[in-house]
Amino acid sequence: MRLRLAAPLVAAAAIALTVSAVPAQAADGGSGAAWARHAPRPGLTDQDFYFVMGDRFANGDPDNDRGGLTGDRNTTGFDPASKAFYNGGDLVGLRDHLDYIEGLGTDAIWLTPIFKNKAVQMEDGPSAGYHGYWITDFTQVDPHLGTNQDLTDLVSAAHDRGIKVFFDIITNHTADVIGYTAGDRTAYISKDAVPYQDAAGNAFDDRDFAGTDDFPTLDPATSFPYTPVLQPGEEDLKVPAWLNDVTNYHNRGNTTFTGEDSQYGDFFGLDDLFTEKPEVVEGMTKIYQTWVDDFGIDGFRIDTMKHVNDEFWQSFGPALQRTAAADGNPDFFMFGEVALDGSDAGTKAFTSHYTTHDKMQAILDFPFQAAARGFASKGTGNKDLATFFENDDWYTDRDSNVYELPTFLGNHDMGRIGSFLKADNPGADDDELLARDELAHTLLYLSRGQPVVYYGDEQGFTGAGGDQLARQTMFASQVPEYQADDQIGTDRTGADDNFVTSHPLYRTIGRLAALTTRNPALRDGAEQVRFASKGPGVFAFSRIDRERHREYVVALNNSEQAASASVPTYVERGSFRRIWGTGPDVRRTGADRRLDVRVPGLGAVVYRSTGRMTPTRHAPAIRLLDPRPATVSHGRMHVQAQVGGRSFAEVTFQRRSDGGAWRTIGVDDSRPYQVFDDTTSDGLHPGSRVSYRAAVLDDSGHRRASGVRTTSVPLDRVEITSPTTVSDVYPVTVTATVDPERPLQQVTFQRRVGDGRWQELGTDRSAPVYTLTDDVSDLERGTPVSYRAILQEPGAPRSVVSDAVTRTVAAPQPTVDSVTVAGNLQSELGCPDDWMPGCAATHLTFDTGDGLWHGTFAVPAGTYQWKVAIDDSWAVNYGAGGAPGADGATLTVPDGGRSYVFTWDPITHVPSVAPVGCGRGGRC
Repeated sequence: MRLRLAAPLVAAAAIALTVSAVPAQAADGGSGAAWARHAPRPGLTDQDFYFVMGDRFANGDPDNDRGGLTGDRNTTGFDPASKAFYNGGDLVGLRDHLDYIEGLGTDAIWLTPIFKNKAVQMEDGPSAGYHGYWITDFTQVDPHLGTNQDLTDLVSAAHDRGIKVFFDIITNHTADVIGYTAGDRTAYISKDAVPYQDAAGNAFDDRDFAGTDDFPTLDPATSFPYTPVLQPGEEDLKVPAWLNDVTNYHNRGNTTFTGEDSQYGDFFGLDDLFTEKPEVVEGMTKIYQTWVDDFGIDGFRIDTMKHVNDEFWQSFGPALQRTAAADGNPDFFMFGEVALDGSDAGTKAFTSHYTTHDKMQAILDFPFQAAARGFASKGTGNKDLATFFENDDWYTDRDSNVYELPTFLGNHDMGRIGSFLKADNPGADDDELLARDELAHTLLYLSRGQPVVYYGDEQGFTGAGGDQLARQTMFASQVPEYQADDQIGTDRTGADDNFVTSHPLYRTIGRLAALTTRNPALRDGAEQVRFASKGPGVFAFSRIDRERHREYVVALNNSEQAASASVPTYVERGSFRRIWGTGPDVRRTGADRRLDVRVPGLGAVVYRSTGRMTPTRHAPAIRLLDPRPATVSHGRMHVQAQVGGRSFAEVTFQRRSDGGAWRTIGVDDSRPYQVFDDTTSDGLHPGSRVSYRAAVLDDSGHRRASGVRTTSVPLDRVEITSPTTVSDVYPVTVTATVDPERPLQQVTFQRRVGDGRWQELGTDRSAPVYTLTDDVSDLERGTPVSYRAILQEPGAPRSVVSDAVTRTVAAPQPTVDSVTVAGNLQSELGCPDDWMPGCAATHLTFDTGDGLWHGTFAVPAGTYQWKVAIDDSWAVNYGAGGAPGADGATLTVPDGGRSYVFTWDPITHVPSVAPVGCGRGGRC
């Protein structure tokens, strides 16, 4: 049915903002600026975290190595000579080494998940659940790690030392238990292709019900694109019991980690929870409330946060905080994993969404990791690091900011800082690697955020990559890859016990922690970027002790030669005393308020003012700029204030909507003074009138208010994201995204051939990615075809049309370099061995006629397993059904052998085989 548009279309780019200005309300302490306040430091902003993988730290009780199971490693999960299996570490071993952890100055231990795991998943190597992310029982400690009593003893012993204990938790998925009637680990089926259906057979989009108690009833036999099944004996495997209800999972096949399937697909078969359902929200909340109530846990690191819908976090986070507060822990703290590459404004706009919009306290600062690696390991220009810190205001809202974020240099997934240092500096000797490692940790400890040390980094662990290669044991390892680990700053290897308190990195980290303990402003004082060399050289910033009115200047040098800089400060004609690094004990500023420093190559110095920052006589001038939608996130309004003077100041921003009360939306304590206001978090609809104002509070207590600026919440933006090319063989997949996403949105797609009229293709109502297919087989090659998307949503004054994208119909082109038929038939087809992804003898050839990869081979009689490997590697491979990494398909060849055509479809990713002379699917 053609959708009739009741409202006129307007191009998103043409939306104008009407802004009006009102003169300043008051100045210098007047009532109009009384609402100016200090930037908050809520909850925890001053912790030093030590991140531990329980199985890889210390073996305190060898009796639990096999988790109470008997048999070989594929049953017990234990093999101390394999990096893919349990190696023997446990909670008793961790408790026995609290002296070592405390010696680093650690305030908090962060443990990888300790819940009972599926001991072995044969589909994954095989591999064991030593890491803790394949949970079957959320109510007990994994027997390989100990008992619930061992956990109680560990928490008690840590608390006696003033060390908090944080759990790594999972809400996105469980162990791989559910299969499908169509096969295990199948390819993802999108919501636009096969929508969810309620038990009565009515199609619906789950996003329209997320966050409500009115969710449709589901039927496992008919509601999902795949029919979920449980193997005999595993019907009641998971605990609590509600986890065994297969309708509490998305059941859409494997994720590719992009687009819609990033939130709906199974992680390599791991059962993806239907977190939009209220039963799942309530069930997960109760699970973790119990751990807080019964064990006194101090907080959670939350795995795979970006793969769970917003409404879940908006309920889960506040509920856990209320529970902890009722138990007497108002500082209970949660931070989520939002893994993302990059460190620019767009990256921060995405990661900050979970703290500003989703009501969570903090996220792991992945952008910091990228920026710190660029600075300390790659020696990139320091202007990039300055821009990185200036974009910190993406995290500023009314009750949180960037100072809460845990920062890190490497982890158990991506790899260690030591491995990055070696990869980025292939010719460096151990002295240089050690200096760069110490420089990275100095930036980690002295800049804003809460530093996280990944266990073993303090011993110079490196590893040859991420994942299993970055999960060495602290105790003497039997794993060949770990034994060969070339550690930084020592001649020791992974074959030794590595609890060495004299290691230079251990000592440096301990000294940095002690420095910040003596000088708390170096942990959570306001940070102001002061100086950044164009290339490698000096990078300097201030940290402010607001209570004592003191300034610290931190200067780091990422070049290999000594470098100097003249660093601006808030102190006029005052003295600074050196408290870290080498150089003159005392430096002075002049009338220009500049502090001259000289920093050793790959070194750092810290100076603290001996007197208070220069006081002011009156409040600085303040002017609010026109609020506008942020370029990289249309749902965030960029609100910025210009502040005069040279004193330390903080700026409070407020918003009022539709004539209501003024509400604080953030306080910024460093230039540039700005917030990125998430209007969607308060339910403001496009077209709503909003007013903004700002007030400055300087270090001497003077206040001044800006004028008021009024504008409208802009219409949401819709953008065509594909196609990038148009092939005449396949239906073209046309996709669009909406910014920001809201319930009940729908997108209509239109097509125009050449200079013809726009024609409607259809409408998609399934968020978060809107998709339609277009059959272009009737168009000649060389024909230009254009697409656009039209957004309609409740509450918006009119519809919005995207910019058009124009593509030319062309012959299909290969999207990969090579495709290999790989399996136990390769040795029969001319390869040296089986399962060789790079064997040219079983390469397929791309056909520009049909856009498929084909190859014809004579196969002898027998039964074979096979799949396709892409670009001569196992890094990307597709098995039965086209699922990434899935098991191979089965081919049974009759007596006498036969010739077969093997085919791989690059669009569906499905590999297929048919006898010569037969069509696809084997039809002769």
